[in-house]
Amino acid sequence: MDVNKADAAALDTVKGIGPGIAAKILDERKNGAFKNWDDLVNRVKGIGEGSAAKLSEAGLTVNGSTFKGMAA
Repeated sequence: MDVNKADAAALDTVKGIGPGIAAKILDERKNGAFKNWDDLVNRVKGIGEGSAAKLSEAGLTVNGSTFKGMAA
């Protein structure tokens, strides 16, 4: 499930995303689509590198990409 295409209900089905994080993702998405995982982690409070890895394992993608660790 792509973070740039999913609605709140779909995001809420991903293990680790509750209504609060889903709302933050949707609010931040109004400012433009997420370019990559780094962009998502930097823009959404409550998602760090550790939770990004878990969300990716649970099926979340950013522009079709799984989380591979933060860029140096």
